[in-house]
Amino acid sequence: MFRTTFFQSVALVACCLAAPIASSQTAYPDKVVRIVVPYAPGGATDSAARVFGEGLGELLGQQFIIDNKPGGGTNIGAAFVAHSAPDGYTLYVANFASNGVNKWLYKKLSYDPDKDFAPVAMMTLSPQFLVVHPSVPVNSVKDLVRLAKASPGKLTYGSPGFGSPNHIAGELFRMQANIKVVHVPYKGSALSSLGLLGGETDYIFDATAMTYVHAGRLKALAVAYTKRWPTEPDVPSMAELGFPGVSVEPFFALVAPANTPVSILQKLNDATRIVAKRPDVAAKLAPIGVIPIALTLKETADFLREQSTKWAPVVKASGAKVD
Repeated sequence: MFRTTFFQSVALVACCLAAPIASSQTAYPDKVVRIVVPYAPGGATDSAARVFGEGLGELLGQQFIIDNKPGGGTNIGAAFVAHSAPDGYTLYVANFASNGVNKWLYKKLSYDPDKDFAPVAMMTLSPQFLVVHPSVPVNSVKDLVRLAKASPGKLTYGSPGFGSPNHIAGELFRMQANIKVVHVPYKGSALSSLGLLGGETDYIFDATAMTYVHAGRLKALAVAYTKRWPTEPDVPSMAELGFPGVSVEPFFALVAPANTPVSILQKLNDATRIVAKRPDVAAKLAPIGVIPIALTLKETADFLREQSTKWAPVVKASGAKVD
């Protein structure tokens, strides 16, 4: 009998070790988990969320579905999750807008990005490349600054709109280079890129513009980051060119409603970090110009806290305000 019981125990342990992470410690998740994306389907945020949602589902043994709630400059989706039950079954893709600049840009929000969310995990970071139209007679950031100072108010830069990472990068550059240029806001990144391609503006900061650079239609001068971007090692960073403060890190992170149990947050963080480190995930994300990043709960909280305060002086200096 001892022999039978012993081997039954061994088999039971083996089955437990082979089971998904979902079986360990608690029953969470025991039903479908919803990830709210504050943008329409098909964009970078939606694509990244689907890649991570698929990976989380495989690890945790439950389906993670994407629920797109666009509008209001991300505020509709953010508010929905902020006021959802803190049970781990409704998550939000935190981003540069809703968790970085909106509280400085909008006069009133129906959620508090600092108090209404519990950090879960980082997912991705994306770059902001400084690219110019071929007709602009410059080949470096130094050339661009010299040209702007020679003709104050003549150069224009485009962005997807007020408060976007692209706009903030442009304002940081304007302030640190001490140049006078004109901001031209468009309704979306695609229109901003098309405006530059058509010669309507002189330069933009953009995450996906390298596609046009590689096609010979635009020129890349730098990336607004503290070091060279991993996927474009030949493009210098603004830091190495003498502008260390011109660094913008558009991000996608997972957050949950405030007061979600720490055990659930930790389980989600553990699984998200595993997904972020998978080579196939990096390959799936490469076409949308983002790289996966794995941070602990504390590191995620620290990053989001920094983003929540970092952009106040830039938004104020830009004069941008939304009712």
